[in-house]
Amino acid sequence: MKTAFLFPGQGAQSVGMGKDIAQTYPSCAHLFEKANQIVGYDLRQICFEGPEEKLNSTTISQPAIFVLSAAILDILRSEPATSEIAPDVTAGLSLGEYTALYAAGAISFEDALVLVQKRGNLMQAAADASNGSMVSILGLDEDKVSRLCKEAAGDSLLTAVNFNCPGQIVISGDVDACNRAAELAEKYGAIKAVILKVAGAFHTSMMQPAADALKEALDACDISKELSVKVIANIDTQYYTSDDHIRTGLVKQLVQPLLWQRCMEKLLEEGVENFYEIGPGRVLTGLMKRINRKTKVINVSDLGSIQKLQALVTDNC
Repeated sequence: MKTAFLFPGQGAQSVGMGKDIAQTYPSCAHLFEKANQIVGYDLRQICFEGPEEKLNSTTISQPAIFVLSAAILDILRSEPATSEIAPDVTAGLSLGEYTALYAAGAISFEDALVLVQKRGNLMQAAADASNGSMVSILGLDEDKVSRLCKEAAGDSLLTAVNFNCPGQIVISGDVDACNRAAELAEKYGAIKAVILKVAGAFHTSMMQPAADALKEALDACDISKELSVKVIANIDTQYYTSDDHIRTGLVKQLVQPLLWQRCMEKLLEEGVENFYEIGPGRVLTGLMKRINRKTKVINVSDLGSIQKLQALVTDNC
């Protein structure tokens, strides 16, 4: 029976995340202390106490989600009750792919956090230099979303970028085009169009400056050629096969669409039955319910869910 570990991306954060875990597990508290030294500010304080506006910023939410996801992963690995739970494959949504690679031994915690912090800063800078936005379209298939984008774009950039699950596709591009798409969505039969609270047009060519600078950072980073488990890539649903493949995938992530639904469908087709969402929030658990209603995802996001999993494993032994 195959197992997959899934790691969330930006948007999963919430004020207070990790506080109960750090109070219970010294290893989590230690990891946040180490993270503070790497990022150069009190990330732990922002995660535990806010303010929300600061935590939600691109530059802070990305390191915050990575650190907490890594902390929960390390707890599962070190606690006797859960140490035998091991993945055959890992996957992460956008930012979460860095955690997936960390879990597979491709990159150290320190190097991954440096890259994630740089990624967030570069994405924010690219967003500040452009005029972009994103809209979540609910209830339309890929063809209708494509036609919606074509009508709303005019002479501007607008394209589908996040294929999350059936009936949920995120489009990204020029802010005026995004606003037009939100207004036109009902015409195409959409249930709802939600303008997202993001800094810019992520996963489009507007992020090319960020991708170029991130490439330099990745080229200088030590990435292992040997992975302990398979890692599936957001951009093409292929498994990473080398350090250069990983570098290329993480760069392309910033300017190309993310195929999360197709990644999950591939894992299901290949016999993965056990899924664990490791990190803050329940976003990936919710998406899987839309991709395949019968698939169960064990969510491990806070102290209660960690303890529930430990009790479940102990009872089954």
